[in-house]
Amino acid sequence: MSDSVTIEQSIGTFEGTKNINVGGGEAMGDVQAGIEFIYHMREHLLDVGVATIYCLVVYAIVLWIKKRFSDDQ
Repeated sequence: MSDSVTIEQSIGTFEGTKNINVGGGEAMGDVQAGIEFIYHMREHLLDVGVATIYCLVVYAIVLWIKKRFSDDQ
């Protein structure tokens, strides 16, 4: 079985082909990809923490503003 698929495409005056490797390179299963994702996320814990705190603060401010304007009625 061949690892490449040829797609022929014509758009207006342009004609070309594309080669796509199917299954080429390193094959990675879903479990391995999930483990690598979690491993790489450990490097960004500070970024994720700061973004989470920022979002919670903005949400609290929105709730406070909403409450402040609704009490005036």
